[in-house]
Amino acid sequence: MKKFGAAIIGCGAIYKNHADAIANSVYGELIALVDIKEEKAKEGAKKYNCKYYVDYKVMLENPEIKVVHICTPHFLHGQMAIDAMRAGKSVVLEKPVALNPEEAEEVAKVAKETNQHITVCFQNRYNPTSLEVKRILEEGTLGGVKGIKGIVTWFRDEEYYTKSYWRGKWATEGGGVLINQSIHTLDLMQWFGGAIDGIEGNVDTRTLKHIIEVEDTADATLYYKNGAIGIFYATNSFTTDAAIEVEIHCKKGTLRINEGTLVRSKDGHKEIIATDEDSKSAYKSYWGLSHKKLIEDFYKAIEENDRSRYISVGEASKVLKLIQGIYKASKNKEYVNLEEKL
Repeated sequence: MKKFGAAIIGCGAIYKNHADAIANSVYGELIALVDIKEEKAKEGAKKYNCKYYVDYKVMLENPEIKVVHICTPHFLHGQMAIDAMRAGKSVVLEKPVALNPEEAEEVAKVAKETNQHITVCFQNRYNPTSLEVKRILEEGTLGGVKGIKGIVTWFRDEEYYTKSYWRGKWATEGGGVLINQSIHTLDLMQWFGGAIDGIEGNVDTRTLKHIIEVEDTADATLYYKNGAIGIFYATNSFTTDAAIEVEIHCKKGTLRINEGTLVRSKDGHKEIIATDEDSKSAYKSYWGLSHKKLIEDFYKAIEENDRSRYISVGEASKVLKLIQGIYKASKNKEYVNLEEKL
C-alpha cells in the first residue's frame, strides 16, 4: 500500500506528537516540516530524515504531500487550513479550528467546496476512558444523564506567556484558559451530554492580570436540551497541573474520570472499569494521550473515504460556540441562548 505523504507546519512543542505518529503510521509518511524559523525546521528535518521549508505556501506546491498537519499558533489555523485544502491537501488541524465560530464556518465552507478531508485534534475523545463513557451513555444502562461536572485547575506562569509572542493576546490566541487549556474538557462535556440550549458564566483575569489580556479563570453553567445541568470551572491560577476531573451523574449511577481512571458508581458499589494506562506516551499528559490514535484513524478514513470516522470541522466548532457563549454571558451578565447568533 502506498502511504500518504505528509507535512507538518509549525515546529513548536506539539509537533513531535504528530511527527512520531506519522513516523509510526501504517498509512502516512513524513515528507517535510515547515517553520518560519529555519533552524527549528532544519533541526526537525534532520531528526525525522525529511525535507524542510520556511514558507508553507512553497510546501503546498509539492505534489508528494497529500496531508498537511497544522501545529501553529491559533490565529494562523483557519487561513492555513483553507490554503491547504485549496491546494488539494487533506488537513489535520490542532485545536481550535479558528479564533471564533465565524472563522470556523469559513473553514467548513471551503472543506465542502474542495471536498477535502479535514479533522481537528480533540484527541481526548480517543482515550479509553472517554470511549467507555460514551459507550455506556449510548447503551443507557445507567439511565439518562442528570448532570455533568468538568474541573480544570492548572498552573501557568509569566514565562509561559512571555516566551511565546502569541499567547495571552486576544488577536493571536483568541482567549485564555477557555480556548487553550480547558477546551478539551468543554468538548468532552458537550460530547458526553449532547446538545446544549444555553449557558451562563463568568471569566476573569486574576493572578496573571499583569501579564495577559485574556482570562486565566472561568466558570459556567450549561443547560442541556435533555434537561441535564453542567457545571464547569477552569483556572490557570493553581500552583500545579492537577488532574482533570469529569463526572457524569446519571439516574442510576455515576461515571467519574480522574487521573486517567474511569470509576463507575452504582447501587452503592464502586469499580474501575477503564484506564488510560495503555495510552500513556512520552509527552506531557495534559496534551492528551491519543494523538497517535486520532491521526491513524484519520489516515485510514482518507484511505476508505469515510468521513464518519473523524471529528469534522462542524463537530469541532461546537465547543467554540460554547466558549463564545461564556464570554458573552460574562460580559452582559445574562443567560445566552446558543441557538441564536452570538
